Amino acid sequence: MKLKKKPKAATADPAPKKPRKDRTTEVITFIVEWTTTFLLLLFGWTTLLQSFIVPSGSMEDTVLIGDHMIVDKLSYSPSGAISKHLLPYTPLQRGDIVVFRYPVNPRENYIKRLIGLPGDRIKVVNKELYLNGKKAVEPYAVHKSPILDSYRDNFPSPPNTFVFDPAVTMLAENQKDGEIVVPPGHYFVMGDNRDNSSDSRYWGFVPRENIVGKPLVIWWSYETTTERLTDPNYISLEHLVDLVTNFFTKTRWKRTMMFLRGHPIQTQ
Repeated sequence: MKLKKKPKAATADPAPKKPRKDRTTEVITFIVEWTTTFLLLLFGWTTLLQSFIVPSGSMEDTVLIGDHMIVDKLSYSPSGAISKHLLPYTPLQRGDIVVFRYPVNPRENYIKRLIGLPGDRIKVVNKELYLNGKKAVEPYAVHKSPILDSYRDNFPSPPNTFVFDPAVTMLAENQKDGEIVVPPGHYFVMGDNRDNSSDSRYWGFVPRENIVGKPLVIWWSYETTTERLTDPNYISLEHLVDLVTNFFTKTRWKRTMMFLRGHPIQTQ
């Protein structure tokens, strides 16, 4: 029996199809979107935050060799008339931990504790810091050498070792009544490891424009040596092998994501 074909039901006209984007346009849009995202991330990373590795022990035991930290570059940056009300700018304070461009070689970044603000009077007597005529209370400072050095531990005094020209100028022009007076627009810094720190005693003041920011958090800490961290070939095969074989044992897990905060200097 021959079956009849069922007549087709009437249908409405199909909806017009959306024109497909040209393939070239899609590629250009993709590149623009990701380029914009990358530039925004790069701007945020280089302008607001930056990662640093600590290569020396001058800030022990607050900061250790091999600490990898994120530094806030916004807090200390110059504020504008409007932005100062909108962004979290903070003034520099005694006791802050600061990252700055090394005055002797601005291509290098140093980390120290801010001791003296403009106008402050500073001296060290038998390893003890005096600020504006009063003894400073410094629970973060450590002394790992029993030897009393005539310059390092009784400052200011005639240098018994090499000091850079800015320190020579500081001793000649900014010393008054046995104290160093911090000039306008400059700061005096010292390492917490007072017996083993290259700081303002040896190379002078830090200009305001050299200050980069303050560390926020140690995101990773790896036990290593100054020699390895200062080696131009830091990312070497030897270093990679060391990371692979000792990552879990040399990582200081207790310091992972540890926040760093300044300690206001009190006097007595």
